[in-house]
This record gives sequence, structure tokens and C-alpha cells, in this order.
Amino acid sequence: MPVSFSLTASRFWSAYWITMRPYLLFVSGVAGMVGIAASGAGLIRSVAAFAAFLLSYGFGQALTDCFQTDTDSLSSPYRPLVRGIVSRADVLRVSLAGLALCSVLLIALNPWAIIPACMAVSGLATYTHFKRRWWAGPWYNAWIVALLPLMGRLAGGGAESAGLVVGTPPLIPFILSVFFGYTNFVLMGYFKDISADRASGYDTFVVRFGWIRAAVGTDVLSIATVAASAWGFVRHGTGETVPAALVLIAGWVVLLAAQIGIHRVRTEQASHGPIANVVRGFVLVHIAAAILFRPAWLLAAALFYAAFELALATRPERSQV
Repeated sequence: MPVSFSLTASRFWSAYWITMRPYLLFVSGVAGMVGIAASGAGLIRSVAAFAAFLLSYGFGQALTDCFQTDTDSLSSPYRPLVRGIVSRADVLRVSLAGLALCSVLLIALNPWAIIPACMAVSGLATYTHFKRRWWAGPWYNAWIVALLPLMGRLAGGGAESAGLVVGTPPLIPFILSVFFGYTNFVLMGYFKDISADRASGYDTFVVRFGWIRAAVGTDVLSIATVAASAWGFVRHGTGETVPAALVLIAGWVVLLAAQIGIHRVRTEQASHGPIANVVRGFVLVHIAAAILFRPAWLLAAALFYAAFELALATRPERSQV
């Protein structure tokens, strides 16, 4: 039997870091960054909120892993929970504590953030139930991530209410692009787990309808992501928009490459390439949105993207994204 490392062991924390998927922390980081940028927040407030968003994905990913060891044992045997080197109870404790700390920080920046923060944590805790149903999994995961631009706007915007922020025109297109873009990532991510999901009783969209129909579904979501982000730029672009527009176009090109790729490959093992490109496209599109609102963030955004590529390149299992 494998040794299960306790919370006091350094090996637990290195295993937990793998469970957090550090290469995907940038997804929540950039989604929150859009809202922070739109708020016009100062440096200290921006950095504090960004740290909470960056880490929240990892804590949420570890939390959902606690409820998916059945399918993960077949599709992702490298993961620490599946190998038994960390216990489900310890991962649950750390994940819930981490999400609570991130939420407390955002609520401290703006008490109105308590509403979307509680919604997000509740959504993460119930995601596995919906993942098993073909009609629910991708969008159910995506609405949680789509709360992050709103929460970023709240964290950076003082005492504004959630209702006022939702009605803020600049943010609505990018809330939609986060929603559609992340739905696409989740749906495409199911391609790498078809056999494991089928064996574990997960009736995902890809399991139910097959490769070609599911690939067409990702096409629709990719088009919706492009349309929503284009709407945001058309409505809110200025004379300083050129760098952001170039990053946006780069994101669109990468999304196109992902869609072409998922139609060309036909094996689960080869699907990680298109999936990685969906993540790249998501990050680039929303970096573009952030620097649309805050052109001065261009250099910081470039460093952020470089760190993302480094984390993606050094992930522990190349076939997993």
C-alpha cells in the first residue's frame, strides 16, 4: 500500500501542488484580471485580488478531484489522490481552507463579493454531480469561472453593489467570453477522458454524442468566444487599443488552431495538443481584454503569459491539460 503523507510532511505539499495543476492557475488569474483592470484599482488592491484569483483555481481543482477519483484512476493515474500518497480528507481540508481564505480576502476588499464567492464555492463542491450528465457538465463548470470578472470588478471597485457591476457595460462582453471560452475548454477536455468516463459511468457530451458531434459543439463555443470578445473591443476600444487588439487576434488564431486540431485528431492520447491551444487562446483573449482597460499593464501581461507557457511546458504529464 502507498504511504499517505500527512499535512506536516513536505511531500504532502509537493503532491498537493501537483493536484492544484499550477499550469491552469493562469486561467482563473486572467479571468479575475479582466475585472480588476476594468475597475481601475490601485496597485496594492490589484495585486491582493489577483493573488486570490490565481490560487482559487488550484484550490477548486483539488476540491473537485476529491470527488472524481473513479474516472481519474483510469485517465490520470499519475495524480497524487489516485496514487494514495495524499488522503482525500486532507486534500478536502486544505482545499476548503484555501478557498475560504481567497474568499475572505475578496470580501475584505468588497463585502458584496460574498454573494458570488459563496456561489462559486458551492458550484465547485457540486460540479462532479453535473459532470456525469451530458447536458450540464461544461456550462456548469463555466458559470463558476464566469463569476471571476465580476468578482474582480467588485474587489477593485470599492463599495459598489453586485447589481451595479453586472450592469456595467464594459464588463458584460468579457463575462460572456469567459463563459463561452471556459465551456469550450471543459468540453474539449473531455476528449482525453472518453474511455475512462465511459467506464466510470460519466455520461459526458463526448461519450453520448461521439467525437465529430462534440467537436462541432466546440466550434460553436469557440465562435461564441470570438464574437463576445470582438463585441467588447468594438464597444470599448480607443486609440490605445492596438497592442490589445494584436494580442486578441493572436488569441483568435490559437483558438482556430485548436478547432482545426480537434477535428484532425481521432485518439484520446493526441487530444492534449488542441486542448492546450484552447487554454492558450483563452489566456491570450483575456489578457487582451485586461490591457484594453489598462494599457500600462502590457509588460506585466507579457511576463504573465511567459510564466503560463513555462508552467504548461513543465507539467508532470504531457498528455494531461
